[in-house]
Amino acid sequence: MPPPRRHGPCRWVNYHGTESALLGDLMELCNSEREAGRDVLREVAGDALALLRDASRAGARLRPLGAGWSPSPIAIVQGGWLVETRRINRCFGLDADDVARGIDPSRLMLVQAGATVDEVNDCAEELGLSLRTGGASNGQTWAGACATGTHGSVLGAGGIQDHIRALQVVTPSGIFWVEPHQPVMTPDFVAATGSTIFRDDDVFAACQVAVGAMGFVTAMVIECVPIYMVRNIQKRARISRADITRLAQGDFRGFSRGYGLNEDPHFLQVILNPFAPFERDALLRMLYLRDFDPGIPPPPRPLTGAGYDALTLIGKAMAGIDLLRADILQMAMRAGYAVQRDIDDPEAIATWGHTTEPHNPIANLFNGSVTMARADLERAFDPLIEAFLSGGGGTVVTLRFMQRASGLLAPARFDSNVVIDFDGPRSDVSHRSYRAVVAKLDALGIRFTRHWGKTNDLDAARVARDYGDDYRRFRIAQRRLMPDSTDIAVFRSDPLVHLGLID
Repeated sequence: MPPPRRHGPCRWVNYHGTESALLGDLMELCNSEREAGRDVLREVAGDALALLRDASRAGARLRPLGAGWSPSPIAIVQGGWLVETRRINRCFGLDADDVARGIDPSRLMLVQAGATVDEVNDCAEELGLSLRTGGASNGQTWAGACATGTHGSVLGAGGIQDHIRALQVVTPSGIFWVEPHQPVMTPDFVAATGSTIFRDDDVFAACQVAVGAMGFVTAMVIECVPIYMVRNIQKRARISRADITRLAQGDFRGFSRGYGLNEDPHFLQVILNPFAPFERDALLRMLYLRDFDPGIPPPPRPLTGAGYDALTLIGKAMAGIDLLRADILQMAMRAGYAVQRDIDDPEAIATWGHTTEPHNPIANLFNGSVTMARADLERAFDPLIEAFLSGGGGTVVTLRFMQRASGLLAPARFDSNVVIDFDGPRSDVSHRSYRAVVAKLDALGIRFTRHWGKTNDLDAARVARDYGDDYRRFRIAQRRLMPDSTDIAVFRSDPLVHLGLID
């Protein structure tokens, strides 16, 4: 396989144009062309190990880089080395000989860290599988999406990291195969990948949402489900205060009965106009499970995508405008759901992989969110909206719902969660409004967390407070995997130090 490509010092800008860094070196890991997945993993991990040891000897800081999707500075290492992983993007099926006794290989995939969510979806479908959940977009690398706790709005699922069953992680001291205490892969398989088995429940849980602080993840084994399809209902409608109560109580079927089908939705998302949430149309999206039918062709993307390209339009429409913001926002929301699918329209049915979409860079937008126990939504809703508007208001407020997610640092840490997104123009107003929401929730005594990959105003003290004993376990697990402090130092960056994830 070709050696890593080194581009030298340069200025790097993330995908959405919201963060940049002056790098000491920008590198690309190249992929192996071997046929067997274990051979591919061995060669790529060997290259990653060599780079990490070079960095350690040079006293340089190194960060693996996926798609650069996060609008936050989480992937940045000023003056350090960024190692692009997008070329290591292959996926493989697994056989019974690869897995430990009692493990069903038919639902497992071996995924390299640089594969995008879209690529993983495609490979899963070729194997007759589907992902359980995913975010609104599909351009993130798989490792990057897991590392930040990316979530969707599948009512019975957690975050995307819940798919992970094992990981290959590289540190300057070696190549490790991290699993829970219960074995997943055979010793022969692990040895063939060039890895040393490391079975530890807490180290595994720390690596599921690693936030870049648990070494260089090069590959994962993920578990999917048999392939399925979903019917999409996507519409504008005016909701009521009683609907907020239904959602807080988990009466998703009752909500669906009023606006969609009289059945349990698989996915539910509500985008609100905060200037008048019950007097202006909301954007509703509900997905309903259907059996897989290979005879159904994929419908056009505008009929199945999440409408998140509308955020770019909304940002442009709202930026710098103080008057008539509610009306302008409503116009932008109509444009975002220009194509609707109601219950009487021809059915839009697609596989799960066709429900997400890539979208354009959103450099002019602010992205922030809070995650709280779903039961707190009713008590928090009015104060939260008032606080948001007191700061000047950004744009839309989105409600999404999910179960507790895996990983010690998973933001969705409550049994049933509501994730509230605040997406607006990248301006002082948006930041001020978000901070007002955070302050109000604290004043109400409502526990909540924030998304690692978005603007979040977190610091080390707040991370320790929000995650409590799980934060302590994360730091212990980090030292367990990297007992040599010089290994941890290679992954040091200002954002991670600020968050208290690395000293």
